[in-house]
Amino acid sequence: MATPLRIQPVEDRRTLKQFLKMPARLYAGDPNWVQPLMFERLEHLNPKKNPYFEHAEVGYWLAFRGERPVGRISAQIDRLHLERYDDATGHFGFLEAEDDTEVFAALFEAAETWLRARGMRRATGPFTLSINDETGLLIEGFEAPPYLMMGHAPRYCAIRVEERGYRKARDLVAYAFDVAAPPPPRARRLLERLSKGGGLSFRPIEMRRFDQELQTIVDIFNDAWSDNWSFVPMTPAEVRHMGKNLKPIVRAEYAWIGEADGEPAAMTVTLPNLNEAIADLGGRLLPLGWAKLLWRLKVRGTRTARMPLMGVRKKYQGTQRGAALALGVIEAVRGWHADHGAKEAELSWVLEDNRPTHDIIEMVGGRAYKTYRVYEKILA
Repeated sequence: MATPLRIQPVEDRRTLKQFLKMPARLYAGDPNWVQPLMFERLEHLNPKKNPYFEHAEVGYWLAFRGERPVGRISAQIDRLHLERYDDATGHFGFLEAEDDTEVFAALFEAAETWLRARGMRRATGPFTLSINDETGLLIEGFEAPPYLMMGHAPRYCAIRVEERGYRKARDLVAYAFDVAAPPPPRARRLLERLSKGGGLSFRPIEMRRFDQELQTIVDIFNDAWSDNWSFVPMTPAEVRHMGKNLKPIVRAEYAWIGEADGEPAAMTVTLPNLNEAIADLGGRLLPLGWAKLLWRLKVRGTRTARMPLMGVRKKYQGTQRGAALALGVIEAVRGWHADHGAKEAELSWVLEDNRPTHDIIEMVGGRAYKTYRVYEKILA
């Protein structure tokens, strides 16, 4: 007889650590899963340290069979999303579970009951915690490890989610990119033609003005992405928090700004692929993990990088200048990384219906290799 299943809310630090450790056993035989750093995940879920909690409410649950954790889930309500869209939509995230229909059913029942009790009529996800964090469930591309802030999942997970009545809301595409390869002739010719005498220039950010440069990047991001599906702009506190986290691990040339007639008009941000650097640390920085991580990031460098942000101000989108701005920032950052030992990168994520961005990435040699799905369900 099967051990009875029970669902327990996460209400203290001990069970929160269980919540974060739960996937390790699930992925014990999967060479592509990367265990996150425990201290970073605890900070991410700390309302005193993560400004997301200034405008959101979150619940967490663990599923147990006896004393063994067999699944987890979160539910979130983001007031900024509700103010922007007025759609009574809450979110779920942190979904991990054994391949057991009963476990998935119990986890979603807990999350959906919590959302309904707070007036939500629709659930979307997974978001961990928001659309500006880890987004979507992996449905294609299981053969390669995830990059920084991108998820991994067992193949069965999408089936179990859909059994609970969830359907596709949007797909997100991740592109593999050969950093060492120069841009294809077509992209090079187009960039040269469009940039010639066009008042366009490209520069890395200035680290001595890091806070101001970060604000410029976020301003372009908020403008460029404002019409994207389910977009929620970053708050000033979230921008400061992001800057505090990024400054120790980035160099000026990780982010480039494209200017049109002296006005910042496009940007791209790349990050060293932290998952490459921590893959063998088992989520721990003690006793020697700190030294290994610092050496890998600051001395050796990573051979992989991720481009999580690229945007062109709306007034240039759909124009030849806009295309040149996008190509220019991508080529600038690619060239620098290639000169400093990087071999591969991921450009992610791109909404499935964002055809202009797909065209730009494919023009410079990107290859779609992973798909993540955001699901939705009407809560009766």
